[in-house]
Amino acid sequence: MERSTIVRVQEGLHARPATRFVKLAKSFESEVEIVKGGKAASAKSAVKLMLLAVKENDEVTIRTSGADEIEAVEALIGYLENPLAGLAEEAAPAEPDATAIAKETLKLEPVKPAAVDEDIPSALRGVAASEGYAIGRAFPHFPQEIKPENRKLSATDIDSEIARFRDAVETVQARMNASLASDSLSANDRGIVAALRDIAADDELRDEVVAVIRSGIDAVSAVIGAAAKIAAQFGQVDDPYLNARADDVHSVGRQICLALLGQSDASLDDIPQGAILIAEDIGAWDLARAPLKRIGGIVCGHGGATSHIAIIARAHGIPAVLGMGKQVHELRQASEIALDGHRGQIVADPAADIRARFKARIDDAAREREALKIFKDATPRRADGTVIEVAANIGSLEEIDAAREAGAMGVGLFRTELLFMRHMHLPSEDMQAETYAALANAFAPYPVIVRTLDIGGDKPISGIEFPQEENPFLGWRGIRMCLDRPDIFKPQLRALLRAAVHGNVKVMLPMVSDIDEVRRTRSLIETCKAELRAEGTAFGEFSLGVMIETPAAVLIAPALAKEVDFFSIGTNDLTQYIMAADRLNPTVAKLNDVTNVAVMSAIEMTARAGVAAGIMVGMCGEAAGRPDLIPQFIRMGLTELSMSPASVQRAKKRIAELGA
Repeated sequence: MERSTIVRVQEGLHARPATRFVKLAKSFESEVEIVKGGKAASAKSAVKLMLLAVKENDEVTIRTSGADEIEAVEALIGYLENPLAGLAEEAAPAEPDATAIAKETLKLEPVKPAAVDEDIPSALRGVAASEGYAIGRAFPHFPQEIKPENRKLSATDIDSEIARFRDAVETVQARMNASLASDSLSANDRGIVAALRDIAADDELRDEVVAVIRSGIDAVSAVIGAAAKIAAQFGQVDDPYLNARADDVHSVGRQICLALLGQSDASLDDIPQGAILIAEDIGAWDLARAPLKRIGGIVCGHGGATSHIAIIARAHGIPAVLGMGKQVHELRQASEIALDGHRGQIVADPAADIRARFKARIDDAAREREALKIFKDATPRRADGTVIEVAANIGSLEEIDAAREAGAMGVGLFRTELLFMRHMHLPSEDMQAETYAALANAFAPYPVIVRTLDIGGDKPISGIEFPQEENPFLGWRGIRMCLDRPDIFKPQLRALLRAAVHGNVKVMLPMVSDIDEVRRTRSLIETCKAELRAEGTAFGEFSLGVMIETPAAVLIAPALAKEVDFFSIGTNDLTQYIMAADRLNPTVAKLNDVTNVAVMSAIEMTARAGVAAGIMVGMCGEAAGRPDLIPQFIRMGLTELSMSPASVQRAKKRIAELGA
């Protein structure tokens, strides 16, 4: 029996929904397949299901064969057509879904490198996977590689070899279950270990290994080959989260091989306090069980920002540089390692001056964090009593707690592109409305400024096809793209109007260079209001502002100020456009300086135009959090500064000093 449907499960069949779909399929005696685009996979195998990469709005077919095939089809189709499938809590909360945790963790925007002139030319470079600085004793961790035995089996040995393999899988699962039962794992780490255990038990891996053993190959060789084959399949899927699962398959394969050989991996239990762990590869299970509080930093040849190693490191505040490749072997003989998790730099046996620089950064950061805590709840004011709002720049709801804990007075920049990029489809109007409403509720009564979609060819997303451009930073992006694609822009504006019933939502437009762009947007907003009104859907009013980040916007600022409710100066892009210097190009980094007289003049021109028109003038670029520049910005008339949560308390302190 078979039946087709359109998948309505939010984000499709991966992460938590996929796990539950497999569990549901296994509750039926019938054989169950799911077919997408001509490719079929067992609905009872988590690995096969993930590799099929079923996304929301995909058309799939469920095929069943067996005694309860009708019931199976009805139940599985019902699951696929339920947008909320997989979102309810599991009966056993101690084992949250690992991939979902990975996705949530991967929403945080990476820390951008500081100025290039602070780099260390002699440093080795890798992937900046977890921010922070560390100096510590090198702790090389290079377990012996497990190689295929390439042992030929006689026909009489095959069944016993299969039994030996199955015993090894049970051993690995028992070890992982023991870890899950202990109190030593955090919720994040527990979810990762649970996912690894599921991979070890998956039919796809088991069947592949058993088939190879039946061909006369020993179990160790079969496991190594099967793990490599499945990992390669994950690497070919067009999804970074699934790509990173290749490392998990290799890790599980290694654990099974060790069990077959009666061995255990070299332990991390004796790592010294503050040591820097150096490895070619680290299994997520090994790292999750390690004494993480003693690890000062992690350097690894494999892995990237979406790997479970990176997720664990970030969750525990451990600086990490991954993806070092063969360079990691250059560190095997090092006595001490200096690690910069912001820039992805590693220095082996640092000279006295480099060591002193790292030590100063570490000490300064620790002292400052403690001293600034008293400013969390402070309300900074100018000498004349005017309140200066110190807000946070964030890109996801998961960053709310950090912003509130820092004492942010609302949100000065909510980057909606991250909401679009994290999904494998364009987020629906309802999904966006819920996100913006949650943001508003979290910071009420403080305002939250939501930037409309600022995406271009440099940051492609699913659902929007961008043309090839020689320079996407000067191309079809921001408000230009949105106005050309009302099918994308209108749902976002409607969602923002719906969220505005909470009263503290403001909206700003990116990459504005012409007054007509504002007027066309206002016209579209009125159309959206009329539609919502006709539908009987509640909505509110929001203030509309623009980001000042193009030279054109600066030059027409007096006219723009009459059309909008506020300005927010985006110094990151404004600086590169004023100076005609790509801010990601290290060869022109010295030109990309916000303190250049041309850039500061542009900021002052903008502030003067806004103040004269009686509208709020704020700043959401990185310069807003610079204590050395804050006095100048306030003198220019800025009354709102938005920055990373880590800079909020420092900025409040600087403003308080000015008003003292």
